[in-house]
Amino acid sequence: MSGGDHQIRVDAAQAGQRLDHVLAAALPQYSRSRLQAWIRAGRVTVNGATAKASDMLRGGEELCVTPAAPPPLRAYAEDLPLRVVYEDAAAVVVDKPAGMVVHMGAGRHEGTLVNALLHRFGGLSAEGGQERPGIVHRIDRETSGLLVVARTDEAHRALAAQFAARTVGKEYLALVHGVVKADAGRVEKPIARDPNNRLRMTWRLETGRAAVSEYRVLRRYEPCTFLSIRILTGRTHQIRVHMSSLGHPLVGDRLYGAPMNAPGIPPPGRVFLHAHRLEFDSPAAGGRVRVESPLPEELERILAGLL
Repeated sequence: MSGGDHQIRVDAAQAGQRLDHVLAAALPQYSRSRLQAWIRAGRVTVNGATAKASDMLRGGEELCVTPAAPPPLRAYAEDLPLRVVYEDAAAVVVDKPAGMVVHMGAGRHEGTLVNALLHRFGGLSAEGGQERPGIVHRIDRETSGLLVVARTDEAHRALAAQFAARTVGKEYLALVHGVVKADAGRVEKPIARDPNNRLRMTWRLETGRAAVSEYRVLRRYEPCTFLSIRILTGRTHQIRVHMSSLGHPLVGDRLYGAPMNAPGIPPPGRVFLHAHRLEFDSPAAGGRVRVESPLPEELERILAGLL
């Protein structure tokens, strides 16, 4: 038995349960499919003997699980719809739809933006690794809008340096609950992973990475406010966390406090957040590149329903 093995004693309350169910409850850090693969590979023993995932336990057994490292992720080309709004020899800007994951990971291998890019362009920068070629920055799965991708390693390094120096312009359009009183404002609150919910980020901890957002009111409605938001940093869920911290969660963003149904607001079916404008220096263009993406139709319909 190696130092990385997991030893589990089945208690009486688990009598009559399947082996894979007991393992899933005891080892929630692993997916059920991975545990079942280990059982099939003989990496799980019951009282020293291999077993089947469907075997029923009686209680009192000693289980031993020897984990195997997952195979390395490698992105692959996939024929998917892709809207390219800018292209040169160094960089590509795409308009990502809401619901599309940027790159593979956390059990998601198909339907990613990277897969679509590889099908369209073939090779991309290798600086991001095999699972995320070309990716210099990300936007949430729930967010639509503009994303710049590096085609070469040199371009990747140049773009990454711009993001680090905060010289990339990023402007979003968002609809938030409540009436924002100030015409403009700035939020400077560090952001960290929420220790009570790994799917969320939080501004409530003293620790965290510095995050700065600036907002400007475009229009006020009775139940909500339409905003333009610039982010000076690129933290996970930054706009969603910062606006929620002000008591104005994004419409449709139930993870950060938006109600399921709000009087006067048509159900959005997604988080109302769109990466509207992007500005950067392209190594190939030799100057500043400025691109914009209009609100998707489903978000335009939400605004029209507020008039």
